[in-house]
Amino acid sequence: MSLNKDDVVKIAHLARLAIDEQSIPAYAQNLSDILAFVEQMDRVEVGGTLPMAHPLDMAQRLRADEVSESDQRALLQQGAPAVEAGLYLVPKVID
Repeated sequence: MSLNKDDVVKIAHLARLAIDEQSIPAYAQNLSDILAFVEQMDRVEVGGTLPMAHPLDMAQRLRADEVSESDQRALLQQGAPAVEAGLYLVPKVID
């Protein structure tokens, strides 16, 4: 898909970008190249491919879930303007 000047101007307007008149041909070429690459990727056959969360077949190493800091809630809430039952109270913003 090849973009023309009008396409680039419309895309720039929608994206709220200011583009110099002399830069429009370069933008048109770059955007056309990106769209051509997307079309090329769309033609790749992936029907038998299983989805995966990571490209490497390995398990994530997890650390032990242990408490590493002491409870400082009371100390940290001393400077709060309003606290009740260990929770910060904030002004109502929605009626």
